[in-house]
Amino acid sequence: MPTVLEIIPDQLREEVNAAVSWFNARENASFEVTGIVDPPNAAGSGEDLRLVLCGEGVCRQETFKVAASEDLSSVQWLGLDHAQDSAGVAELDPPPGARRTWLKDVAERHTFVVLLFYRGFW
Repeated sequence: MPTVLEIIPDQLREEVNAAVSWFNARENASFEVTGIVDPPNAAGSGEDLRLVLCGEGVCRQETFKVAASEDLSSVQWLGLDHAQDSAGVAELDPPPGARRTWLKDVAERHTFVVLLFYRGFW
């Protein structure tokens, strides 16, 4: 069973930020990282970063490799591994952080709210 963390470990924060910034620039989007799946034990280990990214009305699990360098400028997007995609879907639903503010705002404006979440799409 995969381990999914809401809070990015301090030692991985720079690599994760580099990956998300690179992905947002590439996709011309504003995704936020809401979790990390099976995080590596140490930064610069060369292990893949499996991130849960939410934004643009969708949540995605994407995999990156960030080269260990001073400026962390070398990010490689490994795409979506469909074998990993089907593993642990329940642990990723709903995304833990990206929608909290949105949900709070909507709930305060309305007396009744129906929220439909289906496999990453809002």
